[in-house]
Amino acid sequence: MGEKDQRGGDVPWLAEVQRAPASVPADAPRLAPLLVDARGTPIQSLDAWEKQRQAIRRWWLEFLGPLAAVRQPAPRLEVLEEDRPAGAIRQLVRYEVEPDVATEAYLLRPALGSGRRPGVAVFHQTIAESIREPAGLAGSPSLAFGLRLAQRGCVALCPRNVLWSDNRTLSIPSELKRYQDRHPQSKGMAKMLFDAIVAVDILAALPDVDPKRIGAVGHSLGAKEVLYLAAFDERVRATVSSEGGIGTRFSNWHDPWYLGEAIRRPDFTREHHELLALVAPRPFLLLGGDSADGAKSWPFIEAVLPVFALYGLPARVGLLNHGKGHRVPPEAETRLYEWLLTYLGP
Repeated sequence: MGEKDQRGGDVPWLAEVQRAPASVPADAPRLAPLLVDARGTPIQSLDAWEKQRQAIRRWWLEFLGPLAAVRQPAPRLEVLEEDRPAGAIRQLVRYEVEPDVATEAYLLRPALGSGRRPGVAVFHQTIAESIREPAGLAGSPSLAFGLRLAQRGCVALCPRNVLWSDNRTLSIPSELKRYQDRHPQSKGMAKMLFDAIVAVDILAALPDVDPKRIGAVGHSLGAKEVLYLAAFDERVRATVSSEGGIGTRFSNWHDPWYLGEAIRRPDFTREHHELLALVAPRPFLLLGGDSADGAKSWPFIEAVLPVFALYGLPARVGLLNHGKGHRVPPEAETRLYEWLLTYLGP
């Protein structure tokens, strides 16, 4: 896991995103320590942490339920449309995400150059236009992550979330029922994780993508997906999660298309700092605007810094709180791309 120690050093503002905010809200969560085993013994070595890590990983995967289907080789892509915005080639593609279950995505590449490039899985927010926003066809230009990454030299895949029946129709009740009928023992987040892993399968199989330089980025709904993807797919080498609400009580994680009501029970004592610890030592940037994430999210970063330190590398994890609400303002957008390109390489 320490394979990528860095191609070009660290972002110059790494220390900034590892400083505690001036004030942390009084109701910010108090998180259980990660470096204590089931017997209460302190964990002081990487070997001991690896045992703890595997136990955490197993617990969460069992909680999510079986993944959506037996994974096959990367699915074949059918190109439905193609156009050429400035500096990029943009294709609408269709593929089977499960046997006999098709979905669509936008695949964006740089217009010029050759050779293997970084590949980035880009996950959209809850917006009717779904994948059209990260592809630069609708919605906020500041969230056109897929298009902007292609213009910066990456290959980007923007897959549609399971809750949309087509690229312009959010159909939560009907699509959730379709999924639950196929996989009644799995939580909605299990399906989202599975679909995200398939997106990485696709990127890793593309001839112009370096499979050792794969990243992930998402906003809001998409931020939730990249947290789980980075935790459970070690092919993801750098991640930016924007305004997803990292705490299980920060946003609507209890909805049935995520984790369900189980997380509201008094006996549910787990938290997402455990998932963030699974990401270590791979770079992970949490973006907040003091809406879903922000100063209240600091305890999650603080909790995992000792885990990152066990790897003997700079702790490439931090919280960038722009304080401007549930969006990505220009200064945060700039740093988002700088984070990914620094840790994935040009």
